Amino acid sequence: MKQYFMILTVMLFTTTAMMAAYTDKKQTKTEENMTKLELTQDWDKVFPLSEKVNHRKVTFETQYGLTLAADLYTPKEGGEGQHLPAIAVSGPFGAVKEQSSGLYAMRMAERGFMTLAFDPSYTGESSGEPRRTASPDINTEDFMAAVDYLSKQENVDAERIGIIGICGWGGIAFNAAAADTRIKATVVSTMYDMTRVSGNGYFDSEDKEESRHAAREALAKQRLADPMAMAGGVVDPLPDEAPQFVKDYYDYYKTERGYHARSGNSNDGWRVIGTQAYANSRFLYYINEIRSAVLVMHGEKAHSRYFGEAAYKYMVEGKAEGYNVVGKPNPVPENKQLLIIPGASHCDLYDGGYTELVGKGEPKNMIPWDKLEEFFKTNLK
Repeated sequence: MKQYFMILTVMLFTTTAMMAAYTDKKQTKTEENMTKLELTQDWDKVFPLSEKVNHRKVTFETQYGLTLAADLYTPKEGGEGQHLPAIAVSGPFGAVKEQSSGLYAMRMAERGFMTLAFDPSYTGESSGEPRRTASPDINTEDFMAAVDYLSKQENVDAERIGIIGICGWGGIAFNAAAADTRIKATVVSTMYDMTRVSGNGYFDSEDKEESRHAAREALAKQRLADPMAMAGGVVDPLPDEAPQFVKDYYDYYKTERGYHARSGNSNDGWRVIGTQAYANSRFLYYINEIRSAVLVMHGEKAHSRYFGEAAYKYMVEGKAEGYNVVGKPNPVPENKQLLIIPGASHCDLYDGGYTELVGKGEPKNMIPWDKLEEFFKTNLK
């Protein structure tokens, strides 16, 4: 028996030593990976820097070994030596942190939060090859890794962390909130459910086996023909007969209002096969079990409004649209809110909206910053 314990002790010591060596090696690898990112230090956002915040570029690693680039915003007043509530922000799908997510982060930092706007994996200044590839798992991990990063900051209260997902990253934010109980408050703004639209088409117009089979066959052929092919960027030039929401996208992504050289939506989109797994996934399956606070914010005139309303209904009542599932009502419905903003289109909630192109119209100020501040301060306390 004594010999057995001696052997066991040696095994435990050896395992501990191996784990320590692995940890040291992993830390070194992480640092090496992070130094490879080429981050611009110029202010190249589509919005001016606020005088009320401090800003710096940071990097952090995901559990998939990818290094993400981010902008960290801290309030100048009351930010030093405090344990602040914090918010991670990303989206829209195909956009970068220099666009809408950065604006949201900066505005919330003005209101007393430490905020982190990050480029998703394979996007913008973040690592990952091939570029502009999407994955339900990896994109959800991006949000959770951002929570990891914020939780480790000395001036952040790790018990008071929320997230904001914009457009396609609204559905991803929902998925992260359902998976990670450290997320205490979630805002989904002008959301798309990328899994639903990938599998069912707009307004579920292709929600049938035959359509999905044809799409799967096309993607399977694409993998052999040209797996690096890109598609999905905003159409340019803009056709006269384009629907209004396409014109809205063009106004944001293709003009000085929101154009950015690293944004897929502003340029040639993302990999055609890069969203293949999205069509076979469903982000919102467990959102009726989210116990933390959620605010679903959508524009009255947004073509995507049905995503937000359906997600809210399922989250609270367990009654799904676009999903072949009936769930149970939410155990904590009282901290769930749906906010429909009168007169707002989908892209109005990217930056507040303008009556014309930037420089030719007046700002519409459609984003209810006071409401967002109230929601997070109420639920991150």
